[in-house]
Amino acid sequence: MTSLLAGLDPLFLNGVTLEVFIIVLVKVVISFGVLLVSVMLMVWFERKLVSDMQNRIGPNRAGPWGILQTLADGIKLFFKEDLQPDSSDPFVFKLAPYLSLVPAFLTFAIIPIGGDFTKAENPGTITFPDWLGGETTFLQLADPPVGVLLFLAMSSIAVYGVMLAGWASGSKYPLLGSVRASAQMVSYEAALGLSLATIFLQSRSLSTHDIVLDQAGAGWLGIIPHWNVIVTGFVPFVVFLIAATAELNRPPFDLVEAEQELVGGFHTEYSSIRFAMFFLAEFMNTVTLSAIMVTLFFGGPSGPILWDTIGWVWPILWFLLKLFAFLFTFVWFRATLPRFRYDQLMDLGWKVLIPISLGWFLFLAGRNVVDDRWPNTNGSLFSKEVIILLVITIAILALGAMLLYSAIRNAANKRELEEVTF
Repeated sequence: MTSLLAGLDPLFLNGVTLEVFIIVLVKVVISFGVLLVSVMLMVWFERKLVSDMQNRIGPNRAGPWGILQTLADGIKLFFKEDLQPDSSDPFVFKLAPYLSLVPAFLTFAIIPIGGDFTKAENPGTITFPDWLGGETTFLQLADPPVGVLLFLAMSSIAVYGVMLAGWASGSKYPLLGSVRASAQMVSYEAALGLSLATIFLQSRSLSTHDIVLDQAGAGWLGIIPHWNVIVTGFVPFVVFLIAATAELNRPPFDLVEAEQELVGGFHTEYSSIRFAMFFLAEFMNTVTLSAIMVTLFFGGPSGPILWDTIGWVWPILWFLLKLFAFLFTFVWFRATLPRFRYDQLMDLGWKVLIPISLGWFLFLAGRNVVDDRWPNTNGSLFSKEVIILLVITIAILALGAMLLYSAIRNAANKRELEEVTF
């Protein structure tokens, strides 16, 4: 067991001692605290940025620049009366908010947020000073060998929170929101998984630490980074970004809480702190999924160490800068894009995202075969063999698109004929 744990984190190299237990406990507390504070700041940041984009003022009373408004709202919701409909299922009604909240935290546990990944020995680790025990550990809570599969599992469980909340409320409008959540998940989950499969194909690992390590260091010409977003050709990242937006139930895919259609969505019958937990989970998932994209596609905390004296600070800074860019992007989406219709989301998932992600996965798999057969290509996207493979892939995708379009048109014509007949 000790050797297995040491393979996951060098902290366990000498067994599980009291010092190791305390360090792990401190990492848990710090991770949870940092995530909660980041959620509070994210709510404030989104409200201020959206108000600025839409020429409004936004929160400006509680604290300087309104930064304590989220804390004031949380305190207010905590002390409000907790209501429960008579027709609801009591146990499931109370369980649903936790099924949305807990997976977001467990997903954040596998994110590397620091550590120098350019070191030859123990890359991605930090070493405490001797007066703190001198232990060496990853700057992440956990690094299971199936870390990305854990993320997929947690994202699937989080949907159950929304589904069960609508079903257990005993009302038809929340039920409609939960049914939409299940259909929406089916639409984007396959594309999300296929875009992640390209990362497995490139990094040959499911560990988030190994995926970041594979992207560390200088890339082509010593200037272009060796990030997966470039190595995989941008397409998997775009698919993942769209699918992740649907995963978060954020505009333009916030169909499960479309207040113009469903009164308030799956959480209509919730109040007080249980109501707040759903939005805490939504914003926590926004931070977590942004961190996942930074880790899988943009090298995580890897980056140049500009000043060796405080070298451990630079990876954390690079990680935070990349994370902030994605958080800004999600807020930008919310402020500018209109909501998709329900059928448009289904069409986008099944007829666009899944075929593109599957076709690109086949192309990258073929590129790996080309690299094995002709090693002189060295993974280049511009070699003769890879270009031929790309042309073949595009031809197959074009043929598949024409067949799909033909099937859609035939089905539409058939429905029109049936309507005329009856």
